[in-house]
Amino acid sequence: MDNQYENIGSILIVSASESFLANSLASKIRSGGQEAVMVHYGIKELEKYREQTELVILFLSENMEDYTDSLVYLKDMASDLDRRIILIGDTAEKNAVLKTIPEILILEWFKRPLVMDDLIKCIRKYMEENTGENRKKTVLIVDDDITYMRTVYEWLKGSYHVGMASSGVQAISYLARNKADLVLLDYEMPVANGPQVLQMLKNDTDTGHIPVMFLTGHGDRGSVMSVVGLKPADYLLKTIDKAKLLEKLDSFFKGGK
Repeated sequence: MDNQYENIGSILIVSASESFLANSLASKIRSGGQEAVMVHYGIKELEKYREQTELVILFLSENMEDYTDSLVYLKDMASDLDRRIILIGDTAEKNAVLKTIPEILILEWFKRPLVMDDLIKCIRKYMEENTGENRKKTVLIVDDDITYMRTVYEWLKGSYHVGMASSGVQAISYLARNKADLVLLDYEMPVANGPQVLQMLKNDTDTGHIPVMFLTGHGDRGSVMSVVGLKPADYLLKTIDKAKLLEKLDSFFKGGK
């Protein structure tokens, strides 16, 4: 029988020490055909599994303040990669973690004593809805107009995982750490304008395959023709409204015109 989780990454189980409960959870997950990796708190350990992690499960302890650096790393990782975190612990431990990791990144909190079946159901539901073909596409918005960029972010965040960069340098830095399925690129920016940033992306083997749509205030023929050779995926005016932009992106990702 085919494995429904084939080619999907791992569930990362993080515990301060060896734990019978954590080991039991890992075994239960693996018996369902999903990869589970157990690690202790520590940035070097967490870094090894950054890209392949689909979901993080944290077994909490009384001294969570000792693991602040690891919590900051997990917060940034979950935010950058659009992953979620499950907490297992008591109220005080959970509140200690929420000082570092915002609640928006927390999928669920399970109190001790843990009801294993409830946790497994939560994990399965998340993996079925948020991995493989069901994973949200990632769109990176690059624009030096912060107000406009945040407006587009608000429009897209319900349908896509959205990254933001206010310059070409920030965009390249973001893409060095994260994957993106599409870049929405401002045509006019200081230092390096949109066409220059697109050329840099095209010249890099790691980013040359990422489709780019220009967002611009200029719809004149000269501006459009100046970037035809760079083969952008589209050329959109900034006067576009939310509904039309979402329709454009939906059509693009479905392979429409």
